[in-house]
Amino acid sequence: MNDLNRWLLVPAIILPAAASAPAFAVQYLSIEQARGVLFPSATQFDSRTLTLTDAMRSTIEAQSGVRVRNTTIKAWQARLNDQSLGWVVLDEVYGKHEFITYAVAIGADGAVKGIEILDYRETHGGEVQNPKWRAQFIGKKAADPLKLDEDIKNISGATLSCRHITDGVKRLLVTWEVGLK
Repeated sequence: MNDLNRWLLVPAIILPAAASAPAFAVQYLSIEQARGVLFPSATQFDSRTLTLTDAMRSTIEAQSGVRVRNTTIKAWQARLNDQSLGWVVLDEVYGKHEFITYAVAIGADGAVKGIEILDYRETHGGEVQNPKWRAQFIGKKAADPLKLDEDIKNISGATLSCRHITDGVKRLLVTWEVGLK
Protein backbone atom coordinates (compact mmCIF):
# COMPACT_ATOMS: atom_id res chain seq x y z
CA MET A 1 0.00 0.00 0.00
CA ASN A 2 1.53 3.35 -1.01
CA ASP A 3 1.55 6.50 1.19
CA LEU A 4 -1.37 8.16 -0.63
CA ASN A 5 -3.61 5.14 -0.10
CA ARG A 6 -2.76 5.06 3.61
CA TRP A 7 -3.79 8.71 4.01
CA LEU A 8 -7.05 8.12 2.15
CA LEU A 9 -7.86 5.15 4.37
CA VAL A 10 -8.06 7.31 7.55
CA PRO A 11 -10.94 9.55 6.33
CA ALA A 12 -12.69 6.51 4.89
CA ILE A 13 -12.80 4.99 8.38
CA ILE A 14 -13.59 8.18 10.33
CA LEU A 15 -16.31 9.74 8.16
CA PRO A 16 -18.87 6.92 8.40
CA ALA A 17 -18.41 6.79 12.17
CA ALA A 18 -18.91 10.57 12.50
CA ALA A 19 -21.97 10.51 10.25
CA SER A 20 -23.65 7.91 12.44
CA ALA A 21 -22.90 9.73 15.73
CA PRO A 22 -26.12 10.06 17.68
CA ALA A 23 -27.84 13.43 18.04
CA PHE A 24 -28.74 14.51 21.54
CA ALA A 25 -32.05 16.15 22.33
CA VAL A 26 -34.29 16.10 25.38
CA GLN A 27 -37.80 17.45 25.64
CA TYR A 28 -38.40 18.17 29.31
CA LEU A 29 -41.80 19.86 29.05
CA SER A 30 -44.39 21.02 26.56
CA ILE A 31 -45.40 24.68 26.73
CA GLU A 32 -48.71 23.63 28.31
CA GLN A 33 -46.87 21.73 31.04
CA ALA A 34 -44.43 24.61 31.59
CA ARG A 35 -47.29 27.11 31.97
CA GLY A 36 -48.82 24.87 34.65
CA VAL A 37 -45.52 24.57 36.50
CA LEU A 38 -44.75 28.29 36.29
CA PHE A 39 -48.22 29.49 37.33
CA PRO A 40 -49.84 26.55 39.16
CA SER A 41 -52.71 28.65 40.55
CA ALA A 42 -53.75 30.03 37.14
CA THR A 43 -57.27 29.14 36.03
CA GLN A 44 -56.65 30.19 32.41
CA PHE A 45 -53.93 31.26 29.99
CA ASP A 46 -54.80 33.83 27.33
CA SER A 47 -52.60 33.47 24.25
CA ARG A 48 -51.02 36.52 22.68
CA THR A 49 -48.64 36.91 19.78
CA LEU A 50 -46.67 40.12 20.05
CA THR A 51 -45.22 41.43 16.80
CA LEU A 52 -42.39 43.86 17.49
CA THR A 53 -42.22 47.06 15.48
CA ASP A 54 -38.85 48.43 14.40
CA ALA A 55 -39.08 51.00 17.21
CA MET A 56 -39.85 48.30 19.80
CA ARG A 57 -37.00 46.16 18.53
CA SER A 58 -34.55 49.06 18.73
CA THR A 59 -35.69 49.92 22.26
CA ILE A 60 -35.36 46.31 23.43
CA GLU A 61 -31.89 45.99 21.93
CA ALA A 62 -30.74 49.31 23.42
CA GLN A 63 -32.10 48.61 26.91
CA SER A 64 -31.12 44.94 27.12
CA GLY A 65 -27.85 45.04 25.20
CA VAL A 66 -29.03 41.87 23.43
CA ARG A 67 -29.85 41.49 19.74
CA VAL A 68 -33.47 40.69 18.90
CA ARG A 69 -33.51 37.74 16.50
CA ASN A 70 -37.27 37.11 16.31
CA THR A 71 -39.82 39.88 16.03
CA THR A 72 -42.73 37.56 16.79
CA ILE A 73 -43.08 36.73 20.49
CA LYS A 74 -45.42 34.00 21.78
CA ALA A 75 -46.79 34.71 25.24
CA TRP A 76 -49.64 33.66 27.52
CA GLN A 77 -51.19 35.85 30.18
CA ALA A 78 -51.76 33.76 33.28
CA ARG A 79 -55.01 34.56 35.06
CA LEU A 80 -56.68 33.53 38.27
CA ASN A 81 -60.30 34.26 37.38
CA ASP A 82 -60.20 37.99 36.42
CA GLN A 83 -56.84 38.73 38.07
CA SER A 84 -53.65 38.81 35.99
CA LEU A 85 -50.85 36.79 37.59
CA GLY A 86 -48.30 37.59 34.91
CA TRP A 87 -47.01 36.23 31.64
CA VAL A 88 -45.32 33.10 30.32
CA VAL A 89 -43.06 33.97 27.40
CA LEU A 90 -41.67 31.32 25.05
CA ASP A 91 -38.19 31.82 23.59
CA GLU A 92 -35.30 30.07 21.87
CA VAL A 93 -31.60 30.84 22.13
CA TYR A 94 -28.56 29.10 20.70
CA GLY A 95 -26.62 26.83 23.01
CA LYS A 96 -23.37 26.11 21.22
CA HIS A 97 -24.72 24.64 17.99
CA GLU A 98 -28.44 24.05 18.52
CA PHE A 99 -31.45 25.88 19.93
CA ILE A 100 -32.54 25.75 23.55
CA THR A 101 -36.27 26.30 23.95
CA TYR A 102 -37.32 27.73 27.30
CA ALA A 103 -40.16 29.61 28.95
CA VAL A 104 -39.92 32.49 31.41
CA ALA A 105 -42.67 33.42 33.87
CA ILE A 106 -42.79 37.16 34.47
CA GLY A 107 -45.07 38.29 37.28
CA ALA A 108 -47.41 41.27 37.14
CA ASP A 109 -44.66 43.21 38.94
CA GLY A 110 -42.17 42.55 36.10
CA ALA A 111 -40.02 40.11 38.11
CA VAL A 112 -39.02 36.62 36.98
CA LYS A 113 -41.15 34.02 38.78
CA GLY A 114 -39.41 31.03 37.19
CA ILE A 115 -37.74 29.53 34.14
CA GLU A 116 -38.37 26.13 32.61
CA ILE A 117 -36.23 24.49 29.94
CA LEU A 118 -38.56 22.87 27.43
CA ASP A 119 -36.19 21.41 24.80
CA TYR A 120 -32.44 20.99 25.08
CA ARG A 121 -30.69 19.79 21.92
CA GLU A 122 -26.98 20.13 22.75
CA THR A 123 -24.61 17.30 23.64
CA HIS A 124 -23.12 19.32 26.52
CA GLY A 125 -24.36 21.96 28.93
CA GLY A 126 -27.64 20.37 29.97
CA GLU A 127 -26.82 21.45 33.53
CA VAL A 128 -28.85 24.62 32.80
CA GLN A 129 -31.82 22.39 33.63
CA ASN A 130 -30.60 22.35 37.25
CA PRO A 131 -33.25 24.02 39.48
CA LYS A 132 -30.58 25.77 41.58
CA TRP A 133 -29.06 27.42 38.52
CA ARG A 134 -32.46 28.53 37.18
CA ALA A 135 -33.47 29.83 40.63
CA GLN A 136 -30.84 32.58 40.33
CA PHE A 137 -33.18 34.43 37.97
CA ILE A 138 -36.15 34.55 40.35
CA GLY A 139 -36.92 38.12 41.36
CA LYS A 140 -34.79 39.68 38.60
CA LYS A 141 -36.29 42.62 36.71
CA ALA A 142 -35.43 44.47 33.50
CA ALA A 143 -33.43 47.08 35.46
CA ASP A 144 -31.17 44.40 37.00
CA PRO A 145 -27.77 43.79 35.34
CA LEU A 146 -28.34 40.07 34.54
CA LYS A 147 -24.72 39.41 33.64
CA LEU A 148 -23.11 35.98 33.60
CA ASP A 149 -20.30 35.68 36.18
CA GLU A 150 -21.59 38.78 37.97
CA ASP A 151 -25.12 38.23 39.31
CA ILE A 152 -25.72 34.92 37.50
CA LYS A 153 -23.20 32.15 38.19
CA ASN A 154 -21.74 30.22 35.30
CA ILE A 155 -21.66 26.43 35.04
CA SER A 156 -18.33 25.02 33.88
CA GLY A 157 -18.85 23.13 30.64
CA ALA A 158 -22.13 24.96 29.93
CA THR A 159 -20.83 28.49 29.47
CA LEU A 160 -22.49 29.23 26.13
CA SER A 161 -25.84 27.82 27.25
CA CYS A 162 -25.63 29.84 30.47
CA ARG A 163 -24.65 33.03 28.67
CA HIS A 164 -27.32 32.76 25.99
CA ILE A 165 -30.13 31.93 28.41
CA THR A 166 -29.04 34.80 30.67
CA ASP A 167 -29.03 37.18 27.70
CA GLY A 168 -32.38 35.81 26.56
CA VAL A 169 -33.99 36.37 29.96
CA LYS A 170 -32.68 39.95 30.01
CA ARG A 171 -34.12 40.52 26.53
CA LEU A 172 -37.50 39.03 27.53
CA LEU A 173 -37.72 41.19 30.66
CA VAL A 174 -37.23 44.29 28.54
CA THR A 175 -39.70 42.90 25.97
CA TRP A 176 -42.26 42.59 28.77
CA GLU A 177 -41.64 46.23 29.73
CA VAL A 178 -41.97 47.41 26.12
CA GLY A 179 -44.82 45.27 24.81
CA LEU A 180 -46.64 43.15 27.39
CA LYS A 181 -46.81 45.25 30.58
